[in-house]
Amino acid sequence: MEALEHFLPQVWFVILGLFLFLYVTLDGFDLGVGILSLTASNEESRSILMTSLGNIWDANETWLVLVGGTLFGAFPLAYATVLHALYIPVSLMVGGLILRAIAFEFRENSVRSKQLWNVAFGAGSFMAALGQGFAVGTVFEGITVDTAGHFVGGVWDWLSWKSVLVALTLIQGYVLIGSTYLVMKTTGALQQTHYKTAKLAAVTTFLGAVFITVSTPVFYEQMRDRMFDPPLLYFFAAIPLLGSLFVALLLRSLSKEQERMPFVWTVLIFLLSFLGLGLIIFPYIIPPQVTIYQAAASSSALVFMIIFIGFLIPIMLFYNIYNYVVFRGKVTQAHESD
Repeated sequence: MEALEHFLPQVWFVILGLFLFLYVTLDGFDLGVGILSLTASNEESRSILMTSLGNIWDANETWLVLVGGTLFGAFPLAYATVLHALYIPVSLMVGGLILRAIAFEFRENSVRSKQLWNVAFGAGSFMAALGQGFAVGTVFEGITVDTAGHFVGGVWDWLSWKSVLVALTLIQGYVLIGSTYLVMKTTGALQQTHYKTAKLAAVTTFLGAVFITVSTPVFYEQMRDRMFDPPLLYFFAAIPLLGSLFVALLLRSLSKEQERMPFVWTVLIFLLSFLGLGLIIFPYIIPPQVTIYQAAASSSALVFMIIFIGFLIPIMLFYNIYNYVVFRGKVTQAHESD
């Protein structure tokens, strides 16, 4: 029984990480396209960008619901504490997601106010990405809790130069994956524009990631000890090297104007970043004090959830894959409602 109580939280930590990765990757290019829509040169180009998301954006966001449900069911202490500590960033994210959803639907059925809803969609995408960036940066930096694991910090603890840096880097990452997605979905001058935005975003994302990687062992003693302790030392040495290689291959594929490989390399960069973040944080779910074992629900609840999730994951994956297969191919013309 003791072994099960130790094993189940680890399983749910991996499942939570999987859901987060799927959300950040899938809704990441969705948010990235929304941010890029603010820079579209004309209404026709912007309409093509919106059309490329028309049948998939809502499906991408379902993974965020699973993230919240998993955190609530598997780690209820972490759910309560994290939401308390991140009330403003989470509100910013939710407000942005609501704004972009409203803007997307109203824009499709609007003739006179298209420009207003264009700005609202882009602004909502930026707000959602910014809120997520602040949340990630705060969790990475650490949340102030008491001995029971309850938040005892201030309302503005989430705002620091480190969380701002993480937020800006995440936004650039979203712009990068959004650009590589649009490279696959567009043609002609619009595709050439997003080859350029992808190159620029790849460089800025890489520079932000390098600074975060270098500064982490400098400012966080606990993480420094973990990063330089074998055998994890070898993983943390390999991840930056692999990341640099993937970025180089990404830039090479963009220079050769390949269509699918830039997106593949970007997804691999995201996956590598998640692995590194997971290794740094584990076994904490509220760094630097509350572990997954302290925050986990009862073993019976975790087993019940595994049975339920075991049925749900294949259905969700099938639905998403089916969506992408059906709506694959280039978007060469915007489809607007009358």
